[in-house]
Amino acid sequence: MTDADLRRQSIDTIRSLAMDAVQKANAGHPGTAMALAPLAYLIYTKHLRHNPADPAWPDRDRFVLSAGHAGMLQYAVLHLTGYDLSLEDLQQFRQWGSKTPGHPERGHTAGIEVTTGPLGQGISNAVGMAMAERFLGQRYNRPTHPVVDHRVYVIASDGDLMEGVSAESASLAGQFGLGKVIAFYDDNRITIDGSTEISFSVEDRAARYAAQGWHVQTVAAVEDLDALDEAIEAAKAVTDRPSLVVVRSHIAYPAPHATDTWKAHGAPLGKDEVAATKRLMGFDPEQSFVVPAGVYAHMGQRERGAALQAGWQERFAAWSAAFPAERADWDQVATGKPRPGLAEALPVFPAGEGVATRDAGKKIMQAFKGYVPTMIGGAADLVESTKTVFEGGGLFSSTHAGRNIPFGIREHAMGAIVNGLAAHGGIVKPYGSTFLVFSDYMRGAVRLSALMGLPVVWVWTHDSLGVGEDGPTHQPIEHVAVLRAIPNLWVIRPGDANEAAYAWKVALEREDGPVALILSRQKLATLDRTEVASAAGVERGGYVLWESAGTPELVLIGTGSELSLALDAGRALAAQGRAVRVVSLPCVELFAAQPQAYRDEVLPPAVRARIAVEAGITMGWHRWVGDAGDIVGVDRFGHSAPGDRVFAEYGFSVENVIARALALLERA
Repeated sequence: MTDADLRRQSIDTIRSLAMDAVQKANAGHPGTAMALAPLAYLIYTKHLRHNPADPAWPDRDRFVLSAGHAGMLQYAVLHLTGYDLSLEDLQQFRQWGSKTPGHPERGHTAGIEVTTGPLGQGISNAVGMAMAERFLGQRYNRPTHPVVDHRVYVIASDGDLMEGVSAESASLAGQFGLGKVIAFYDDNRITIDGSTEISFSVEDRAARYAAQGWHVQTVAAVEDLDALDEAIEAAKAVTDRPSLVVVRSHIAYPAPHATDTWKAHGAPLGKDEVAATKRLMGFDPEQSFVVPAGVYAHMGQRERGAALQAGWQERFAAWSAAFPAERADWDQVATGKPRPGLAEALPVFPAGEGVATRDAGKKIMQAFKGYVPTMIGGAADLVESTKTVFEGGGLFSSTHAGRNIPFGIREHAMGAIVNGLAAHGGIVKPYGSTFLVFSDYMRGAVRLSALMGLPVVWVWTHDSLGVGEDGPTHQPIEHVAVLRAIPNLWVIRPGDANEAAYAWKVALEREDGPVALILSRQKLATLDRTEVASAAGVERGGYVLWESAGTPELVLIGTGSELSLALDAGRALAAQGRAVRVVSLPCVELFAAQPQAYRDEVLPPAVRARIAVEAGITMGWHRWVGDAGDIVGVDRFGHSAPGDRVFAEYGFSVENVIARALALLERA
């Protein structure tokens, strides 16, 4: 068998495995996996610097299948090149507990860098990965000692390019000149609803990317391996711009009846069509999940990967010997933890001082920035408002990888890029920030950060009706509850500057998922911690802030700007002879994770008269106040007026909380 024959047989094996897996599962997307088999073959066997025996090798090239619906393409190639993914695993495609879920999932399958499927996210994650590579390269590389030098390869679909997040991230990639990104656009001209002629034919995608600063090439046929190879080599040679290779393919090729049909996108081909396709490829139509002799040896990458990694390890050892301080820094960063001494470095704010928690956040960031030296991030054109900046850290640009990223007004791309920064590794606690109301624009990326368990920080300010004059378009009402509904996302709404310091501590120390900080625009009273409990209670999600003498008959629960309101109301009720406890509950997720005994200690089951006070929708609070409790909240949109007036009109006053409490006690 000639080399050309072996290449063709290997490519057709990828196609055969994809057809078989989707057919056996009776679900999936075979068409794109079949069409792009030549491209995936070439990337994994020649261009991608990877080691199947060590998928986490730090200086490996990254591969992102942004077209996550074609997951079987990647699974087949991972199996054939030698990753820990067996033929039996392919046979369990889309089944409970398998290593081959319907879309690639980070942390679930060896060789998968990020969870993809929601279109546009993967190619945007890749931009973040390339930014991480540049930042870490600038930090650690020395003349003749490159230890961070790798590329990010991406396969994207029509759907990826249609989603707006990809346009946002592509704009930034061009702005920053990210020459380590090489993306392939699968121009198969098919979507679920039919030909792209009905929805995506007028726009010149190649011209769009060129206008955004990308180096763009076109390959007329994905079957032309020589043309693909030349395009990839040309892309590698361009180091000052990201590269896009537009690849014309035919979905489900070479199926005799399914090629170029929309049905081949998202459904099994059917037994007859699978059999007919196998005959065309020279495979036995009666057999499934067959890998012909010689394919494993031809496609296996363990030997090549080991050599590539050994070469890097030799360079890394020489670098370590020459630069021991940098090596020590590398090792500390690799732990994913802040440097020792973080807690002691956090500022303590004096009682009585009115401080917006966004302003407190700025001071806190300056205090801890040296303890997380590879933490980078930025705001969606709102640094002056969210106060999220590392002073002296410089701007990230095409010429300098500073710590402060000017994302521009691109919330969704910001979210996806921050996820990519975290997924790359080495960037300890990347963050993104904007107004809380604009978290809507980035929710898809936020959800994926929670799904992947990425240790990122989301900072959302202007957290309530207190925004005031900007009115209902900028006053978040439902947003905190919506974010709390995302599994594995910790949402912390601190009630004063010292709670904000502990909220940042929680965010920086969490290792298994994202943390959202909800901060105020308006000034909040800094509570006197000699009269109330320590703000360290934030680390448990909720704690008893203050209580009057005697066994409590009423519990007031507050968060954020309403915490001091609850405290003032509680003290006033105590002056009237009522036994009151005030609870700070800044993070319901952390509080819910505490032992039942602790939760009962804070919220005694016997005390059924409970009122939650929060300037947001009431949904979710019934769990904590119970069926005998009450909620001072907002279940309608806001109003344009000074913040104090809006709060008063919506019932956020000591007088109203007292009235509601007395009414509740009368019913008890």
